[in-house]
Order: sequence, then C-alpha cells, then structure tokens
Amino acid sequence: MNSKAEPAVIAPPRVERSRVEVGDLVVEVVRKDIRNLHLSVYPPLGDVRVAAPLHLPDEAVRLAVLRRLIWIRQQRQRFQAQARQSEREHTGGESHYAWGRRYLLRVVERPGAHRVTLRGKVMELGVSPGTTPEARGQLLARWYRQQLRAALAELVPRWEQRLGVQIQAVGIKRMKTLWGSCKPEARRVWFNLELAKKPRPCLEYVVVHELAHLLDRSHGERFTELMNEHLPRWPALRAELNAAPLAAEEWSGAGQAQGLE
Repeated sequence: MNSKAEPAVIAPPRVERSRVEVGDLVVEVVRKDIRNLHLSVYPPLGDVRVAAPLHLPDEAVRLAVLRRLIWIRQQRQRFQAQARQSEREHTGGESHYAWGRRYLLRVVERPGAHRVTLRGKVMELGVSPGTTPEARGQLLARWYRQQLRAALAELVPRWEQRLGVQIQAVGIKRMKTLWGSCKPEARRVWFNLELAKKPRPCLEYVVVHELAHLLDRSHGERFTELMNEHLPRWPALRAELNAAPLAAEEWSGAGQAQGLE
C-alpha cells in the first residue's frame, strides 16, 4: 500500500519578550535564536532594548547594560539635542522634506484631482477648496507612499540579484522605532514610510541592511562583512540617517544596533 508522507511542519522562530530594570532604566529584552547579545538605544527618548540569546539570564543582560551605561547616557543626550521638525498642520509656509531636500509647502486650492508637485524649492499641494488640514495630511502621506514604493521597486530587485536572495513581499508602514524590519521566515521586508523624506542613498542602506538579514539574522561579524563587501560606505550612510531631523511624530533613527532589524 502506498502512503503519502505528511508535509513537514516548520515551527515559527521562538521569541520571548520581557523587561528588566537597571537602576533608573527600564530595558526591553527580546530573546531569540541568536548567538550574541545586541544592545540598542532608540531615539527620540533613548529607549533601551537588548536582543539576547534564548538561554541568557536576566543578570547577564543587566551586566551588559551596566558595562555600556556611559555609552547609553551619551546616546540619550545626543537624541535630546537632535533637531526636530515642528508639529505639522499642512498649511502654507511649512517646511516639508522629500528625499533629503527641504521644501516650502504651498497649498493651492483649485477644482480637480488632488496632487503634489515639486517645483524648485516649493512643494505645491493642490487640493479642492475647503479641504481640511487632516485631509491634506492624508494626501501627503499617500504621495510619500507612492514615492517610496516607486524607489523600492527599483532598489529591491537590484539588491536581491546582487546578494543572491529573494523576498516574497515588500511592505510600507509607519513605524515608531524602526527604519526597516526583516522577517526571514516569511521572507517579508517592511520599510518605514518616513524614509521617503530621507536622502535616497540612506534608503539604499536600509534596503541592503534588511536584505542582508536573509543571509544572516544577527548583527554579528558575518553580517558586518556582508555590509562591508556590498556597501562599503554604509557607516557614513548610517551616520547621515541618524543626523537627519526627527519628525514631530517622534520617528526613530537607525544605525549602530538601533532602528533596524
């Protein structure tokens, strides 16, 4: 009698989340199947997160945080001093960013389809008369999403080929603590909508970083070697992304173990 083998069931990666206190710090701990501990500090408030191996006890996490306490304080001070955009009301005269350039917003009320047009140093927002500030903000968000999706449609296939990897889906969403995130088991990569406001080379850095996680999930030596081999200027791009003004909505930065997964 012929019998058909049951398909293998692949268990999802084990991830455990908890918090530990280190003095006046509350540290988020994410335990997963990795070999080394990685400490992250997230702007704008300097939240601390540790990615740790599953077997690592809380005391070892506390010790790692204590050893880097001076660095953590320095990062928090830097974030507090970092420039921030003012709250946006989407009215004429505001400064808005697109691909690293600063534009002066001009709202033009006229019949017809809503649209965003860049003219020199001006971002012209064409809307119907009586459009509310909230609706204008939604229009700009859709435009940024279109811009980012078009850029990713060119960058992602190019870097899939260069790295020899393939993903199943690319997503765009608002994220408060990450520029990008890769889920290797699902082969899905997410990108922060705010990247449409940053310089294009910074977006490329985030693309390479996330796709490289399909080859190495950690931020260890092999991962660094991959980045150095394929994008040697990545440290400078990371620094540029970190130095960009934070949005009023308190978007995070990315970089030295911060802002990217």
